[in-house]
Amino acid sequence: MKETTTDRDAHGRLLADRGVWRQATTIEAAGELTARWLEGQSHYQPGTFAASFDEETGPIAAELAAINRNGFFTKESQPGLRTDAGTAQRGYVTGYCSAATASRLLELSTRGELVTVGHAPGETNRSSIPVTIRDGEVATVLGSSESPVEAAQFQDWSDETNETLALALADSWYVEIFDPVWGRKDQLLPAVLEALKHSGTVG
Repeated sequence: MKETTTDRDAHGRLLADRGVWRQATTIEAAGELTARWLEGQSHYQPGTFAASFDEETGPIAAELAAINRNGFFTKESQPGLRTDAGTAQRGYVTGYCSAATASRLLELSTRGELVTVGHAPGETNRSSIPVTIRDGEVATVLGSSESPVEAAQFQDWSDETNETLALALADSWYVEIFDPVWGRKDQLLPAVLEALKHSGTVG
């Protein structure tokens, strides 16, 4: 049956916007579509099972859009946060990029307080760096490679986008950058964007 412009999947994502992802075959193309989603121009994002991002992403959405347009296709992120209710977050952003861009992002660890963890294509690292604490318990960790190198991961990306993009991601670096200072909000994303703009990527 032919999809109409208003058809949505079980997660509320617009199927017409999914069709555009079928044509995205590079990290740069995926980054542009992600930027549009962060700007509210799209209602489909692979791997995000909702029509839009969550509430805490709103204040950093514009910065994330700029990062996506400069050679870093983001997968996950969160702002720094501290609450009286016992929640603490380290700001972080993760995503896919070329080897040259990964090198520039890794240099962030040598120039200041930010920490970058890089996973080369094909790596299956598993480690646990706490970045979110709720009620005294670790709720979110970084440190694991997320490139679609395993069959199930590859199939998921192929189904959500297309096989060519899944292959490109499997051959890319997966990079995680976080601010080690709990609750700090103003250091991470500006530094990441500055590094990307000087990495020779198109912005």
